[in-house]
Formats: sequence, structure tokens, C-alpha cells
Amino acid sequence: MQKRFSLVLFTVALGLIASMASTILHAAEDARSSVANDPEGSQKLAAKLKEAFPNMPIQTVYETPVPGLFGVELSGGQNLYGTADGQFIISGDMYRLGSQIVNLAEQRRAVSRKAILDRVPIEEMVVFAPSGPTKAHVSVFTDVDCTYCRKLHQEMADINALGIEVRYLAYPRRGLDNPTYDKIVSAWCSDNPNEAITELKAGRNIPTSTCENPVADQYALGQRVGVTGTPAIITAAGVLLPGYMPAADLAARIGLQ
Repeated sequence: MQKRFSLVLFTVALGLIASMASTILHAAEDARSSVANDPEGSQKLAAKLKEAFPNMPIQTVYETPVPGLFGVELSGGQNLYGTADGQFIISGDMYRLGSQIVNLAEQRRAVSRKAILDRVPIEEMVVFAPSGPTKAHVSVFTDVDCTYCRKLHQEMADINALGIEVRYLAYPRRGLDNPTYDKIVSAWCSDNPNEAITELKAGRNIPTSTCENPVADQYALGQRVGVTGTPAIITAAGVLLPGYMPAADLAARIGLQ
């Protein structure tokens, strides 16, 4: 009985989704004639959203492959979609279906992440580089107290042996008013940050120290690029790989195996 009820709910949900998709696409078609002749449709939608939601953190408004439908990129990576007149708004990601399913919103986020991370001076990161040739690099937003950050760090020798350089950025996941923040600052400010982070990730203490450091800025940067937990691995192309993965799996994900 419970399985039959679940199946009924699932069928109803699919019907509702199909109906909503149809309504949205029809709305976009209705707006097509006015927007197609209106090169400033994205600006119109941005103005409508700012009028309705003055504090909405809009990064950019852009055209999508769907006629009459514009994308709205918010800080933190969230996407909205809407018609130029602002009468219809959708929250979520847009996918293109074909031989492969492509998340168009995630493609845009990856480009944005890459551009943002490329501007971070490598001197402000804690870098674990291979002893041999570097074949690829990843940026990792990390905490020193989280279990899976420590587990990933235990794989560092294997990761480096595969030719992968790891660039750590600080992300005290409990915020800046927390003992973990002080630990991370101490690591960044130590004479040997690599050793300091290794000690902290092994559960050992290091001397407390402070200096001018990028920890708070990197924490804010992580939130800006969509980091919600640690470790958060970001490839050189800007693709976010949330969570821990073994060295061999990481190499496979970035195309080295």
C-alpha cells in the first residue's frame, strides 16, 4: 500500500513539474517578440528585480538559450531565470539535454570561480607541490579541525606523487569568531605554514601567533564561489568538487588517469 501511494505521489509530482515547465516555456515564448527586438532585456529584468528586491546580490544578468528567458547570477553561485518584464521568475539550474546532460548554470559558475581564483596571489595560499613535474593543480578551501579535511591531508603524499599541486585556502567553517579561526591564522602566520597545517591536521597544537593575513578574506571568497563545507576542491578549470576523495579518484576527476 505504501509503495503504491509513493508511486502515485511520484506520478503527480512529475505531472506538476511538466505543467510548470510548460507554463514557464510558454511565458518565455510570449515574451519572445518583445525581448528579441529589445537588446536591453537583461537590463530591464535587472531593474525590475532591484525594484522588487533592493538587497538582492545580483552579479550579472545574461541571455540564455531559451528565447525570452534571461539568467540572473547571484553572489554565492545561485541562479535565477526570468522574463524581461519580471513577471515570471524561476529559481534553480538550467540543463541542456542531448547526448549528455549539461548543467549550464554550473558551467557559468565554473568560469566565474576560475576567474576569481586566478586573481588570488599564490603567495597567500599554503601550497603543497610535487617534488617532480607538476601536471595539474587544485585549490582546496580547508579547515584544520574537520575530519575529512584531515583525511584528505593524509593523502597529500599520494596526491603530490600523481603530479597534483594542492593550493590551500583558509575556510574556518564555523566562522571567524571561533577557536578554529585562531588556529588557522596561527598556521598562516607561522614560519613554516606547511608544517604548521600538517601539525594541526594531525590533531596537535602549534604556537599561537598573529600577523597580517588573508584568512578572513579567503573565508569570504569561499562563500562567494559557493563553498558550503570543507574540504571544497576546485579544479584549475573552476569545477567545484565538494568533499573528500582519495588521491586516485581526484586524479581521475581532473583527467590525469
